[in-house]
Amino acid sequence: MKRLLVLAAAVTALFANAQGYPGSKPITFVVPFAAGGPTDRVARDLAEAMRKTMGGGANFVVENVNGAGGTIGATKVAKANPDGHTLLLWHIGMASTAGLYRKLQYKPLEDFEYLGMVNDVPMTLIGKPQLPANTYRDFENYIRANSGKLNIAHAGLGSASHLCGLMWQSAVNAKEAMTTIPFGGTAPAMTALIGGQVDLMCDQTTNTTAQIESGRVKGFAVTTAGRLSNHKVLKDYPSLQEMGLKGFNLTIWHGLYAPKGTPAPVLKQLNDAMKLALKDPEFIKKQEGLGAIVVTDKRMDPAGHKAFVTAEIAKLKPLIEAAGKFAD
Repeated sequence: MKRLLVLAAAVTALFANAQGYPGSKPITFVVPFAAGGPTDRVARDLAEAMRKTMGGGANFVVENVNGAGGTIGATKVAKANPDGHTLLLWHIGMASTAGLYRKLQYKPLEDFEYLGMVNDVPMTLIGKPQLPANTYRDFENYIRANSGKLNIAHAGLGSASHLCGLMWQSAVNAKEAMTTIPFGGTAPAMTALIGGQVDLMCDQTTNTTAQIESGRVKGFAVTTAGRLSNHKVLKDYPSLQEMGLKGFNLTIWHGLYAPKGTPAPVLKQLNDAMKLALKDPEFIKKQEGLGAIVVTDKRMDPAGHKAFVTAEIAKLKPLIEAAGKFAD
């Protein structure tokens, strides 16, 4: 009975605090990477937009907690006080690390409250400029004709280009047809592709659009479910689904999370503020500048967000395990 009374008092205190949320204490967005990168920019843009939508003098700060592929920052939030003042802004790593790390200090689907998805960044399949193929179908034929002679680059284990390459190779049964070459980042991988030292890469539009537009690389297809009909450069490129890879849909997405046990009224305030922020024209413009598409579907809701990440883990984990290379 005494324990029940203590628990009831704790719950009452949490909900009482929720009524005055956020108060004068700042809301911290933990970004599990160094400052200046794409995820950091998304976090800062969202923090500013939510500051406006929450009103009442709400104050947001961004804290960069870099290391171990994002898992150090994620662990910090999973173990933080569940009062709504420490949140995690993370990309597809929330799903991919479930396969890349066999020993995580948190459970992605159990140790967080899901607040909603923020954006999607499409990806593109690109090739070196010297390739004789000019269309995706020509490129598939070229791969089959040159099995064992080609290679595919990526920016490092667990990177966007690595995940996309794994998924594409599996979809077209090309794992044995080409050698995988890892680089220490996107820049050197792209430089090698432009220079013709590697044949192929799959990476997010933030890194590929300018190279395709300038003719320094060849674009073949996009990884979204359909064409990017509103994209000024990529609107005429087919989707991989369109080219016969059923179910192929991969983006580098961002979502917002709170520690497990954060009071429901606080979660609702945060989700409501986030939804309003995603409709802010200034925020949308900034995301478009990053090559991102702001989420407008059911993934804005906690249930839809969690269902999506659950499906992403189910999609990526077998691919990573089959490749047999892990980050721990």
